[in-house]
Amino acid sequence: MPAKTKTRDSIAEKETTASAQPATTVTDSSIQINDSVSVDNDVGGPTPINKLDKSCGIGNADLKKLQEAGFCTVESIAFAPRKSLLAVKGISDAKADKLAAEAAKLVPMGFTTATEYHQKRSEIIQLTTGSKELDKQLQGGFETGSITELYGEYRCGKSQLCHQVAVTCQLPIDMGGGEGKAIYIDTEGTFRPERLLAIAERYGLSGQDVLDNIAYARAYNTDHQIQLLYMATAMMCESRYAVLIVDSSTSLFRTDYSGRGELANRQMQLAKFMRMLLRITDEFGVAVILTNQVVAQVDGQAMYGDQKKPIGGNIMAHASTTRLYLKKGKGDSRICHVADSPCLPETDAVFAIGPEGIVDAAPKDLN
Repeated sequence: MPAKTKTRDSIAEKETTASAQPATTVTDSSIQINDSVSVDNDVGGPTPINKLDKSCGIGNADLKKLQEAGFCTVESIAFAPRKSLLAVKGISDAKADKLAAEAAKLVPMGFTTATEYHQKRSEIIQLTTGSKELDKQLQGGFETGSITELYGEYRCGKSQLCHQVAVTCQLPIDMGGGEGKAIYIDTEGTFRPERLLAIAERYGLSGQDVLDNIAYARAYNTDHQIQLLYMATAMMCESRYAVLIVDSSTSLFRTDYSGRGELANRQMQLAKFMRMLLRITDEFGVAVILTNQVVAQVDGQAMYGDQKKPIGGNIMAHASTTRLYLKKGKGDSRICHVADSPCLPETDAVFAIGPEGIVDAAPKDLN
């Protein structure tokens, strides 16, 4: 289920058994995060694909094939190009046209007024980073329903921020959370549950419940990395998720495609991966957090300004909604620079990495 708007604060979630217990506890209040949550379009969530009218000639066998291909919601049908539907085995031209027509009846895809869209934007949830200065810079935290890219060299806090938001997304909305679970795709082997336990203790959360609410997968190649996104969409149809984390998004692409001869193929696959992430934000309203590596510039421009640039070129730059450049600061501090955003000014914020996660920097490291 999406954690995109504040109006979802009072959604009653269906329990799998009568003895199911709350998944996460914060002091005296509890967060209901269940494994089997009905997805209902009437309350702002995506529409399950089985809501399609069977009279249009689409049978259960066709629906199963669509789900196996990653089309788990009516929105995914409506947003997909026709050729993507035709690529599914058993979907003919006639069935593709019927699917598109039926999906268009359930998913509004026409024009709306700027006033209505502004109202919708005002209800978007931000997930706290753990640092007041960083939250202030991001106007509340990581925005749901969009892609945020964190890039920088090693030991600048990218993975630590990912661990932080995997925990804070489970907090109540009034505490800067999203009341949802997290999906964590790890491509570099840097995922550490013990860091999650330390962060959970800081917020008074049950460590075991926090770990249970994080779905973790290790990606071993680019094909596997993309396949995990298909699995993630199916999981989001069954339960309420607030964030999808990919750490790192480009490391496997750098090794699976080497040299200029494979550059075009690499960029095509990277564009496909980013397109899938963008579709997930549109369908489920979750926050997508990506980390990205950097490379040193060796051309004539290297002598002017910063010599490091993010991997992925324009493909990553255009697909990411917000790009944050992380750098090492004085002492234990780190610097976050807003490199690109449709609404945030290009400012810097200083934060630190402590035993309990992301915190504000000490005064001695601010100067």
